[in-house]
This record gives sequence, C-alpha cells and structure tokens, in this order.
Amino acid sequence: MAEEDNPKEVTVAAVAAETSDDFVEDVVPEKIDANDAEQTESNGQLEVASGDVDNGKTAAELLEEDIPWIERFKQVFWTYLPLGFVAFGGPQAHVAILRDHLVVQRNWLDEDQFTELFAIGQGLPGPTSTQLVVSTALARAGPIGGLTAFFLWNLPGLIVLTVCGVLIATFVDENNPPWYLIGLPPAAISLVFKAFYGFGKKLDKLGIILCLISSLVAIMINGSRPKIDPLWSQYIYPSMLACGGIVSYLDSVRGTDVKIFGKIRRVPGKPYGTYKSASKGWDAESDLLMRRIGIPIWVGALIWIVWAVVLAVSVSVVGRMRRNGEVPNQYLEIFEVMYRIGSLIFGGGQVVLPMLQTEVVPMWMKKDAFLQGLGLAQSMPGPLFNFSSYLGAVYKGVPGALVAYLGLFGPGVMLIFGMVPFWARLRHVKWFKSTLNGVNATAIGLVGAACVILWEGAVTTFADAMVFTLALCLAVVYGIGAPWVVLTGGVFGAILHKDALGLGQNEWCSLGQDL
Repeated sequence: MAEEDNPKEVTVAAVAAETSDDFVEDVVPEKIDANDAEQTESNGQLEVASGDVDNGKTAAELLEEDIPWIERFKQVFWTYLPLGFVAFGGPQAHVAILRDHLVVQRNWLDEDQFTELFAIGQGLPGPTSTQLVVSTALARAGPIGGLTAFFLWNLPGLIVLTVCGVLIATFVDENNPPWYLIGLPPAAISLVFKAFYGFGKKLDKLGIILCLISSLVAIMINGSRPKIDPLWSQYIYPSMLACGGIVSYLDSVRGTDVKIFGKIRRVPGKPYGTYKSASKGWDAESDLLMRRIGIPIWVGALIWIVWAVVLAVSVSVVGRMRRNGEVPNQYLEIFEVMYRIGSLIFGGGQVVLPMLQTEVVPMWMKKDAFLQGLGLAQSMPGPLFNFSSYLGAVYKGVPGALVAYLGLFGPGVMLIFGMVPFWARLRHVKWFKSTLNGVNATAIGLVGAACVILWEGAVTTFADAMVFTLALCLAVVYGIGAPWVVLTGGVFGAILHKDALGLGQNEWCSLGQDL
C-alpha cells in the first residue's frame, strides 16, 4: 500500500496513466446518477458535452447553481464510505480512484481544480492522498465534509492495524515470531526498495546529489552509536530538508536577474536542476469552491498558528522533562513523537519510515515487531500513515493507537485546512516550487536510507532473502499490487519456515564465515 512515487512531485496525469483503467473499474464499477454530465476526455482536459447536461450548460454554470449543504454532505458521505475498503495500491491508485469518482463520474471538480487541490497536498507535510481526500471533500461540503471523508478513508485500516497491534503485543513472542508472520518483513521491505527506485528515477542531477547526501547522513546516524545518538535525527532530518530546499532555491536563480540590496543583479551560471514554472492558481474564474470551503484567510492563519504552538509546546515539554531526568508521560511521548514526525515529513508513506524506525525501535518494540506491522500496513487499504495506529497499539494498547493515529495524521490534516485559503496566491510564487524540489529530493534520500537500515532486520536468513527476491520481482517487474505481494511473501515464507520445509534457514550473514 505504500505512499508514494515521487512523494510530492507527481502529476495527476502521470498517476492516472500509471494506474490501469482495469484496476479503477474493478474497484469502482458503479456509475453515477443520471443527472451527472456525460463526459469526454480531450487533450487531457475534462469537457462537458454541450447539449447533454441541462440544455447545454457548462460545468461551471452548473456549479453556480449550488445545492443545499446537507445534500452535498450526504453525497460526500456515500461517495467516500466505500473508498476506505477498496483503496489498495498506494497513492498512485488512490489518486486515480479519486479522479475517477470525483472528476470523471460525478463532475464535482474539473481537471484543473482537481490537479490544483492535488498540488496543495504536494506542497505540505503529510500523506498526499489523504490530503487530497480531505481537500476534495472540503471543496464539496466544507470543513465537516472534509473531516468526515478523512475518517471514512482511514477507518478500515485504522481498525485492522489497531487490532493486529494489540494481538501481536499480547500473544506473539517477539523473539520467536509464528510461521504465518515470518515472510511479512522481507516482503514489506521489497516495497520500500520499489518506492525508492520509483522516486529516484525521476530526480534531476541536483536532486540525485541531495538525495545521496541525505541518504548517507541518515545511514551514518543509525550506524555511529555511541558517538552519534540516533535520537539526534529529530533535529538533523528537518535540518537536512531545510538545507535541501535552500540549495535548490539558490540553484534555481542562477542565470536570472535577482534584486540584491535594492539593485538588480545577474546571478552567474546556469541551473543544475530542472524547475517548472509556477501555475496560475486554482479556481481563478469562480469563487464558488472557496465559498463552499468556508474558511476565511484569518481562520487559515489561525490554524497554522495552532499547529505551530502545539508542535512547539509538545516538543519543549517532552525535551525539558528528558533533560531533567524525568520520565515523560507515555501518551504525551507518543503524541510528541508522532506529531513532530507528521509535521516534518514531505511525502508521507515510505519517507516517514526511517524517522519512525529511529524513534520507536528499540524503545517501544523490537525491529521484528516493527517490520511485521509494516508488512500488515502495506497490505491494508488506505494510507501507510495508518501504520501509526499499529505502533501505538503495540506500545500502549488501544489508547496508544488512537494517540499515535491523531498525532501522525494531525499536522497534515490541520495544514490542508489552513493552506487552502492561501493557495491561490502561493502558487504564483516561483521560489516556493523551486524550494520544494530540494525538499523532495532530500526526503527521497531518507527512503534510500530506510532500505539499508531496515534490510538488516528484515533479511536474517537465506529464506528471508528468497522471499525478498520473489516479492521485489512481483512488485517491480510484474506490477503486482502491494496486498498480493505481501500475501505471497507471507505464504512463501511460511512454506520455507523451519516447521514446514525447513529450507534456507542458515543465517544470511554467515555466508562469509562458511566460505
């Protein structure tokens, strides 16, 4: 299930193209009401066939004839209710499903509006597909509609992973996992490798350099105990993201005229990276969507302030207690860790794994339990951020799961609510997009580090290596969906288990010793 192929620089057209029409039709076979427009695809733009809808009115004209809020809320509820059960395949499939439901079938948004709402999530920390769910529902039925869609989208994965976390913590011996879980970790790690490959192949020259540097630094932090405490990552990772953005911006202005100390000066050289021009801003011709959203600019600013205050207070309180030798309240600790990570990670999904692993292993659980949960999360519908509920459940049961869930999702959801009123202006700002290039590339490097760091705990025997190889081949070469990859890896691992065929049980790291 994991989030994302190039975490924050994926176009809707590319996502739709990469996800087969057969998949979308399989998971969402139903058609819309008769009063929705018959639609055609032309040059990548959604058009309403004139004469087919209300005497030839355009989509914009139909939108102006707004319907009561309660009716729009009902539409949001019944539209998003089934999606949480069928949203397999990661964010690419998620975006394709949402586009099919909201643009192609129901005509709630046109192609440009959908793309711009998608871009809002790309520019914010948090899980992009979840932010797209929230923003599209927000545009349809206001804040209540957005929150409702958020919970409907996540509910199935939240329940299953919470239950699994409680059961594993209660009944599973961490030192001797049962046969039916033995193949999940290497299968899950294969999907992280696939994600890194998908991210990296889309980077430009500067992006590859930034990605390499952040990956090397992350690996060094995790392998330099006791000289470097892995907990320093909570400061080093966000610093690297900021530095990546600054480097990217400075590179983008090379060869351009820049105002320096009141004078226009030409910056020498040519950009090493590739930069796209800023878009015109969404919904420029009509303010209907902004009225439906119902969040004025001052409220958006207030939401940002609340997010920043909660982050500063939680980090400072927990940090002060640790410096004084006090043991923080465990639920406060869970919230602080998840909220801080959720506030810093651009891209969500696989990008969040190295920070989660550093924070919770071995303090909350052993690496085997972490990887087993990762495998389960990869096989569930919905966003990978639901993994937080599993981590919280293993550590502190159901209350811990809910605290971790709200902590990790909270920043992204708050910021999408606070960002929408400002977005039309921000999309005009060229430096924002160029800075985001560097942030993305640096975040992708953390995924590469996760491949190295998590591999050690996932592949401990030759049987694990066989499961990893099979799963990676199925995912990359044959394009098999994440749930089936994890399931196949679990079955194959069980067959090779010592209580079954007993093959490939020698330790992987003993290869050199045997030679």
